Amino acid sequence: MMIHEITALAGKNKNRKRVGRGPGSGRGKRSTRGQKGAGSRAGASTRFQFEGGQMPFFRRMPKMGFTNANFKTRFWIVNLRDIVAHDDFKKGGEVTPESLIKAGLVRDESRDVKVLGSLPEGDDKLSVKLGVTAARVTDSARKLISDAGGSVNETGSRRDRIRGVDRNSDDRAPKNQTKKSRRRSIQQAKYEAAAKGEVLKKK
Repeated sequence: MMIHEITALAGKNKNRKRVGRGPGSGRGKRSTRGQKGAGSRAGASTRFQFEGGQMPFFRRMPKMGFTNANFKTRFWIVNLRDIVAHDDFKKGGEVTPESLIKAGLVRDESRDVKVLGSLPEGDDKLSVKLGVTAARVTDSARKLISDAGGSVNETGSRRDRIRGVDRNSDDRAPKNQTKKSRRRSIQQAKYEAAAKGEVLKKK
């Protein structure tokens, strides 16, 4: 028969280990602390992660956590030279993500389309009239298309829509300001007021 079978209270509490009472205590002359060193002194302590000096586990394990890389805006890039060189757009026409996919210039609709303003070598202006509808159109591409009598409609990326940016307007400042951008605007206003010798009042 075992003692824990006699009563549940048996062995529930354990007497405190009394160290430092000499050789007669049953703990040895050095009271379980070994011989000399920092560990034998009062107040000695180590981090619970300490592994004797080797590379600790929390530094060996791979690090995982939040990253903004998953939220990076990626585009399918198309140059004007590739558009006008294709048979579908040699005489002009409507350039949309759907027509670019059909022409094989863009793979699919998994990303937004961005149109760049590079023309064929030796050309300095666009010779056909294009109606471009894309998430992004660079300023150089917009000027070339407009000068040729075409039209540009930028729908904007998801980030643009969240921030309230109108890509077709001359003022492309975000209308739905985040806390960070709002703080930046206030700071900029303070700098401008300080440059003029004025004091910016709180609203």
